[in-house]
Amino acid sequence: MELIILILIAISIITYRKNTGDNFYKFLMSEINNVYEKYAPYSFQMVREKTKELGQEYTAKEYISQIVIFGAGGAGVAYLYFSSIFWAILYAVLAIAFIPYLAYLRCHRVYSEFLFEQIQVYTTNVIMEFNTTQSFVKALEGVHESGVLENPVLDDVKLMIDLSYQNGTIDESIKYFDEKYPYYMVKNMHQLFLQITKEGAKDSGESLENMLLDIDMLVEGVYRDKMDRSAFHKKFLTFGFALYLLVMLTQFLLGTENYIKMLDEWYVQVLLHAIIIINTYFLITGEKFYNEDTGAE
Repeated sequence: MELIILILIAISIITYRKNTGDNFYKFLMSEINNVYEKYAPYSFQMVREKTKELGQEYTAKEYISQIVIFGAGGAGVAYLYFSSIFWAILYAVLAIAFIPYLAYLRCHRVYSEFLFEQIQVYTTNVIMEFNTTQSFVKALEGVHESGVLENPVLDDVKLMIDLSYQNGTIDESIKYFDEKYPYYMVKNMHQLFLQITKEGAKDSGESLENMLLDIDMLVEGVYRDKMDRSAFHKKFLTFGFALYLLVMLTQFLLGTENYIKMLDEWYVQVLLHAIIIINTYFLITGEKFYNEDTGAE
């Protein structure tokens, strides 16, 4: 009964905000954003900005929806376990506290996927340009001017061109790009260009065609892994959230009254908290795995 009252209060607050509290809401969101801009790491700010440019950043309404869902979910699970308003409120707050971390993971996944696509475009177009110009630097210039690349890769290609002209060799520019974008397709392609440039290989056309085929196979494998990972992610979340509800089976087997009596024992409380914490750790670890290195080869 108490939980239902809390949910009704939350709905009333949200309804009030939509109708009369817009000014306060905008002020609150502005202050939160200012704090974020001040203390968030620069690298993540860059990642988040690119996510916004790609149109994949959550809107304020979507974040509010997450707060409501996470809060209600945390409160519901805690109340189901402990029949306590105190624990329901505490776990609701803790559940909401995970939202920024999940947003962080998601932004990095989106950015990783974007970088992988850019690297694919870079390698493929440099090879095609080289087939026309027979010069690695000229190929870089052609790709840079073609408009197919976006920052930060675009600026890094420009830096490669500048380094090549400054040093009279492509070694340092290739080393710079390989270290910043440690993809197999990049290293293999650059190694081939170094061999062609230094050894003066005459039949480079066939080697470059094979390189394009290798890149296509590699990209196909990465995207297949992405689809498999996405399908597994949905099953994983379903299984993970179902684990929270196993306590319902315990209540059914023991009876609600007997279950509530058991809650008076301190070790039962500790065990229930441990179940929630371990299951949450299981879910967060799975989310971390799903969102990491999705553009890696």
